[in-house]
Amino acid sequence: MKIVVCIKQVPDTAGGVQFNPDGTLNRAAMLAIMNPDDKAGVEAALRLKDQYGAEVTILTMGLPKATDVLYEALAMGADKAILLTDRALGGSDTWATSSAVAAAVRELDYDLVITGRQAIDGDTAQVGPQISEHLDIPVISYAQNIEIDGDSVVVQRQFDDRYHMLKVKMPCLITCLSELNEPRYMTPGGIFDAVDSEITVWSKDDVPTLDDSNIGLSGSPTKIAKASDKVRKGAGEKIDLDIEEAVPYLIEKMTEKHVCGL
Repeated sequence: MKIVVCIKQVPDTAGGVQFNPDGTLNRAAMLAIMNPDDKAGVEAALRLKDQYGAEVTILTMGLPKATDVLYEALAMGADKAILLTDRALGGSDTWATSSAVAAAVRELDYDLVITGRQAIDGDTAQVGPQISEHLDIPVISYAQNIEIDGDSVVVQRQFDDRYHMLKVKMPCLITCLSELNEPRYMTPGGIFDAVDSEITVWSKDDVPTLDDSNIGLSGSPTKIAKASDKVRKGAGEKIDLDIEEAVPYLIEKMTEKHVCGL
């Protein structure tokens, strides 16, 4: 079985967020980590490898420094890693990103594609399902358990206050929740092996099915009208009352805003 896991290097928001003049994130200037949902996807693939035997390939699209998360995945136990990087891909929205990633996946042999549910920088949960649409394969989203049954996958899918049990023939795509599992740590041996591993680097010219009109900022139908790193609040209303006046005043204001009702 061959598994492709699509991951993303995302900004570590604890270190601050910066924007470019066009409203896109200045990823080069920010600290970065592997997206948490994607890390759960890597762990899911490695558990399937441990249980059933599989070759796990990690794929990401991003800046050259995205090799950091690829080495992390290799140190966890993945077999191969591919970085799709090109200036022409910069500024891609979910449509342009999924178009590029799907085109890269087409160049690989795969039975199962795994992605995270969503990335913490965009929170759209669109890229995984869009990749499946480009590849014309079934998708099961919000997976909280995955098993293999012959040439099919059996997935427990989170749904409001219950779950669905779905069985789908491979090839297919699954999006994973961060709650799916507890990702393993990198081992010292895994780190040494990862350092000695070679990461395959592709440009857009290495992906022949990629349509240039569907990539990058110019190929993104989503346009950012305005971006800000902080939401500034007004000064608010200031009052100077003694305790006897302040209590009924506050109760009245909270009642007006439906914070409490008396």
